[in-house]
Amino acid sequence: MTLRPVRLEPQFVPRIWGARNLAPLFPEKQSLAEPIGEVWLTGNDCKFADGPFAGQKLGNAWPGMGGDWRGRSAGRDKLFPLLVKFIFPEEKLSVQVHPGDDYARKNESTAGGVGKTEMWYVISARAGAEVRVGLKPRVDRESFRRAIADGSAEECVERVPTQAGDAIFVPAGTVHTIGPGMMICEIQENSDITYRIFDFNRLTPQGQPRALHIEKAMQVIRFGEQRGGVTRPVRTKRGALIATHFAACQYFVTEKWDFQAPVSGATSGDNFELLIVVEGRGRIKIGDADVEYAPAQTWLLPAALGKYELAPAAPTMLLQTFVPSSLEEYKSEVMSQGAGEREISRIIYS
Repeated sequence: MTLRPVRLEPQFVPRIWGARNLAPLFPEKQSLAEPIGEVWLTGNDCKFADGPFAGQKLGNAWPGMGGDWRGRSAGRDKLFPLLVKFIFPEEKLSVQVHPGDDYARKNESTAGGVGKTEMWYVISARAGAEVRVGLKPRVDRESFRRAIADGSAEECVERVPTQAGDAIFVPAGTVHTIGPGMMICEIQENSDITYRIFDFNRLTPQGQPRALHIEKAMQVIRFGEQRGGVTRPVRTKRGALIATHFAACQYFVTEKWDFQAPVSGATSGDNFELLIVVEGRGRIKIGDADVEYAPAQTWLLPAALGKYELAPAAPTMLLQTFVPSSLEEYKSEVMSQGAGEREISRIIYS
């Protein structure tokens, strides 16, 4: 089977807090009949648009894809390891928390048994946009229960003003919510397990409140020292490529690539790569073959693909993410690009 980059079709997911206009990422999605909150880019039901798996769903194809596609880092798990989404909030998301892997494995096997550590990249943000991430100092289990009961849980969570270009790391167990007025790309473990703590007393179109999961949430919330929040990225330059290194943890590494002239890359054999195009158009070239890329597209590059070139027809900004084989190896790689050890330590979440 010939190795080549393959594109995945997005899946549009309605949410009560979502938007009816997804432009400019999806200019054809305006004046929608129902609000779309999430666009899943690597969901189990996302279909391959081209290549040897064209028409197949990612969740069905992945277990049979060989090591030349998967790499060594992804192992032989049945699930594709990363779920990437665009998020379009026009109302606040619930105050919520996600479990870690151990809790999910023991208590959520029917929902996949995978925890959820995630990272958000802010594509655009209106004035005053904000997220809330992590409990404020001195918020303990008892005071948080009282706040849930009296409807003030949101005020227990640190307010984080946001602007385009910010990245926020949200480890499992971190209480959080996303406010309206922004577009976000979320990179996370492949899990859809969410424990709602407070939902602002809103009702579904059927007039019913959405379910809360307070007792489960209290079992997984991280009290005390908080580890999430806005990242302090490291920037490196390689030829025409400016790379912004946002976060590296055992589940994913995420970088932003900006370039206006051709740049080269290479998969390592250890891991596949995902390229999520935010701005720009151009071609991905592999030997004598090439494919066109455009905004809002997600490309899966097989682990054994090797060398490739990104040739922009317009200034391009994309996110690159992958499952690392080793955080130490990644650290060494970034250091070889000119970053200092102290700089790199601030983006490593171990």
